[in-house]
Amino acid sequence: MTLLIEMPRTKRVSIESLVEKLYRTEGKAEIVNGEIVEFMSTGDKPGTAAANLLVSLKLFQRRAKLGIAYGDNVGFLVDLPNRKSFSPDASFYTNERTGMKFLHGSPIFAVEVRSENDYGKMAEEAIKQKRYDYFAAGTIVVWDVDLLSEEVVKAYDSENPDTPRIFKRGEVATAESALPIWTFEVDELFE
Repeated sequence: MTLLIEMPRTKRVSIESLVEKLYRTEGKAEIVNGEIVEFMSTGDKPGTAAANLLVSLKLFQRRAKLGIAYGDNVGFLVDLPNRKSFSPDASFYTNERTGMKFLHGSPIFAVEVRSENDYGKMAEEAIKQKRYDYFAAGTIVVWDVDLLSEEVVKAYDSENPDTPRIFKRGEVATAESALPIWTFEVDELFE
């Protein structure tokens, strides 16, 4: 989730040309405020946490047959005034698949795992804004996963976007509004 660079604003370009440029961008990137924003690769522990979440979501997908679980670097195109795409660390999506193209619309469940640079006042504000953008685009539950905190998983719901359910080590986390029968043991984030 860590911001690497923001492309300089030279002129307003069409969303279609930004999407085409996003397809050609190497690595993880999103369209925010009319510009392509690239993100740094993540480290060991955040990468492991996201992978473990994906495995759990994939197993749920096979059992429930309610949608598709996606890992990091999958693009979701949305139509918000300030944002045109997301690329969560893990997600669950129930809309139509698009083959080789980016998915249309927001996932119902999105997970953002904090990297080493996702701390401090500016980072907190960016995380909060992104969470609001997810909800505005139709996401039902957003997890903010912080491996350095005692409050490891903060599960935000679109019905109450400012008051998370907190899950700590030794507890079982849920995303009830989006995935009512899926659960995840918080300790698995660290394995």
